[in-house]
Amino acid sequence: MFRSHVMICSGTGCKSTGSEKVIDTFKKAVEAQGLSNEVNVVQTGCLGLCSVGPVAIIYPEGSCYCNLTEENVPLIVEEHLLKGRIVTDLLYKEAEEAEEILKLEETNFYKKQRRVALRNCGRIDPEKIDEYIAFDGYMALGKVLTEMKSDEVIQLVLDSGLRGRGGAGFPTGLKWRFAAVNDADQKYVCCNADEGDPGAFMDRSVLEGDPHVILEAMAIAGYAIGATKGYIYVRAEYPLAIRRLEIAIEQAREYGLLGSNIFDTGFDFDIDLKLGSGAFVCGEETALLTSIEGNRGEPRPRPPFPALKGLWEKPTILNNVETFANIPQIILNGPEWFSSMGTEKSKGTKVFALGGKVNNIGLVEIPMGTTLREIVEEIGGGIPNGKKFKAAQTGGPSGGCIPAEHFDVNIDFDNLIAIGSMMGSGGLIVMDEDNCMVDIAKFFLGFTVDESCGKCSPCRIGTRRLYELLEKITSGNGELEDLDKIQELAEHIKTNSLCALGQTAPNPVLSTLRYFREEYEAHIVEKRCPSGVCKDLLNYTIDPDLCKKCSLCAKNCPSECISGVVGKEPYVIDQSKCIKCGACQESCKFGAVIKK
Repeated sequence: MFRSHVMICSGTGCKSTGSEKVIDTFKKAVEAQGLSNEVNVVQTGCLGLCSVGPVAIIYPEGSCYCNLTEENVPLIVEEHLLKGRIVTDLLYKEAEEAEEILKLEETNFYKKQRRVALRNCGRIDPEKIDEYIAFDGYMALGKVLTEMKSDEVIQLVLDSGLRGRGGAGFPTGLKWRFAAVNDADQKYVCCNADEGDPGAFMDRSVLEGDPHVILEAMAIAGYAIGATKGYIYVRAEYPLAIRRLEIAIEQAREYGLLGSNIFDTGFDFDIDLKLGSGAFVCGEETALLTSIEGNRGEPRPRPPFPALKGLWEKPTILNNVETFANIPQIILNGPEWFSSMGTEKSKGTKVFALGGKVNNIGLVEIPMGTTLREIVEEIGGGIPNGKKFKAAQTGGPSGGCIPAEHFDVNIDFDNLIAIGSMMGSGGLIVMDEDNCMVDIAKFFLGFTVDESCGKCSPCRIGTRRLYELLEKITSGNGELEDLDKIQELAEHIKTNSLCALGQTAPNPVLSTLRYFREEYEAHIVEKRCPSGVCKDLLNYTIDPDLCKKCSLCAKNCPSECISGVVGKEPYVIDQSKCIKCGACQESCKFGAVIKK
């Protein structure tokens, strides 16, 4: 029995900042102090505090150390673990200037969160099945197989109000019922782990921090619909998630929790991994199933839906990682427990990857109905450098921009759709006054242009023509008539595209045009980018009255377009040679370089 447990994040985010070396140094330092029998050093999943990683929490005190380096570790081991004196200078604080050190659950970042899908991330070693079992792992599967009929499982999921977390928000229990009532000699359960939205890392973090919860949930789904085979479709760019899934599957088979005759009930179910090559379109269910079959990932017309004819034309259910992560807790705690969280039509919690112009970049899980303002200002810690909130993009390339006028919107499926956005899988990118909304729309549309599979012309051709119109505007050649063309073309693409990629591709354009039309008009009429982002509409000039004739701007100019005489003549910029990189403004200490 250990007296202390050192839980160190080993998710991709913290690994990128050196957590593997921190873990190794902790183990060596603990051994050097003769504490190996008293202190347990554990690699664990994402704790959510991605912007201050590597992160470690020491229990039972609950002390959270952040921004750790190898050099910090011997001090923490000697002072905290050996002498019992917490190293306060290295603890996580609410803000840099904060004097009070709060328990993690008392901080603004955590106190409004409710971790359901993320319940085990940060508190177990994801590579040890015994730790998952110690926290009620596989109890839900045991309960289902020994105490419940398949239709009772489906009804329980229906009663919970759980809707798919992959973006569309379709009732999970209803999807399972559609597959259950279709007779077939073989049925399949598939997990969509092909998370591809820019800035999204929710599903990856669950797979890295709690892989067994997905295996357990898929086995429950298999029992509910009468399937014996499951596939997890995970993108190859997630090597850590893949490795931990492979370990989890091997362990579950060894323990008899996957394979034949699970819990001696006669129920057979096994899972294999299928690696995706990073095609965004394979997030669409029929394209994903086509890819599992070994074909090029292209969507198929619906109906028939996968619940009737899915993988190899057999009844198939497909849910994403976060949806499955809720299932065992719903089984153990009951549908009323889950439906007590959230709003009337959007039950439970939602995981968001919070990024962009916000202080606390990281992974958060909040009850449905939490306002955007609460997420940005309280959980997110506000916007850096005193800048003003301008918009938030939800749903990635398929979503829309939420402007400041809707800052107090309650986040749920229906509210976001009503204001021109969507939940999506859970990316939430915050933008401030320095972001150009026309450029943002062009960025997301450019992503979907590149990711279109090309099967249908509204998406293949239409999105490219739409992108060209945006490019025309940001280059200073736009006309007011182009705004009507954008509106018409966007609506045509939404109505006529084959799958959700094309149907939602115009959303960033339509939402920014709806809420930030004045920015589009400024680009067209005034030939000006109000945020100073679009290079073709920028000019850098040097105010001769402010210029100190120091030559710093000229020395840092990569295109050598600045001339003057040190100490004698003010410097000037040759506009014909300027590449508008901004190096001159960054190097000037006197505010003489003006961007307009």
